[in-house]
Amino acid sequence: MFTAPNAAAEPVDYGKGGATEEKGGGDKTGIFAAARIQYSGSVAKNDSTGNVTSTDVNWTPPPCWYAPYLGAKDFKKKMSEDIERKKNTPGMGGTAGAAIGEMQRHYEDEYGWTDTPGYKDYNVENDGKGMFWAAVENPNEPDPLKRSSCTELPFWVENGEAPPPQYEEAIKPEILAALAYQHMELPDTKVTLAPEATTKVNLPTWAWLDKAVFDEVQATAALNVPGFNLQATTTAKPVSLKLEPGTEDAETYPASGECTINADDSIGEPYAKGKADETPPCGLKYLRSSGNGTYELQATITWDIAWTGTGGTGGDLPNGTFGNDQAVTVQEIQAVNR
Repeated sequence: MFTAPNAAAEPVDYGKGGATEEKGGGDKTGIFAAARIQYSGSVAKNDSTGNVTSTDVNWTPPPCWYAPYLGAKDFKKKMSEDIERKKNTPGMGGTAGAAIGEMQRHYEDEYGWTDTPGYKDYNVENDGKGMFWAAVENPNEPDPLKRSSCTELPFWVENGEAPPPQYEEAIKPEILAALAYQHMELPDTKVTLAPEATTKVNLPTWAWLDKAVFDEVQATAALNVPGFNLQATTTAKPVSLKLEPGTEDAETYPASGECTINADDSIGEPYAKGKADETPPCGLKYLRSSGNGTYELQATITWDIAWTGTGGTGGDLPNGTFGNDQAVTVQEIQAVNR
């Protein structure tokens, strides 16, 4: 399949859509604004990456996708101007020049290839009945090669119709769900400890999270333009708490350090008077003093993450984690000699 010219050949600007907040509209010339993703719910500010870390090291959010870009008349204006500018660039020839010529024929003279029909006069006769879709780079993807890997030329999609199946990266609820995951902001929850902040060597420290302290978190990503509306909501539910004492001179309860969620959606059990000699269902015991410093107790919550989207779609995403460090002072128990 013919794709956009290689960037090394200084290609024509073949129209890449935007990538953060949405903007859409139209006038007598048809739909003209590029579509961008809107985020809402528990998401990071300024469209930055959230604080969730996927437990699946092989899972990554989409680096790019295809989304509604411009109506036919506005696309013709932009694309034809870009093509003419490139054609008139000194030294433009060879492979790059041929690619630009094929692109012009594709949009003006119905030149197509397998599964990809060409267009007559940029499809202006259908202006207002659909949009040209174009590549969108994920601004939160750090790898520039991955960001720019959606290299297909802009293609036409009728209002209310699905994109052609060969465009696997065309925006759909699954992609929106992954983007909501990427932008999700989990609460900065501090584990309750007893004793709090300062404990003694060999004294069990109880740890717990009240169900009122944390609950499920939702983030939504949506794309809304005339004739095309999609959204997906990603939901994170806490399932376990892992305690890492910050030193090898410690024991955890349970031994794995992983405290699972209780039937009432709490984790662990609050300390109560009279339980000093009992083993906490969730907690730890330090075996050595922290001296003049502190130990950094890391408490990490694991969240089960799933999504629902337009058209009854939905599914699971990899579990996510987010942790906090808490400073704990551990003192020796002082013996009194008489």
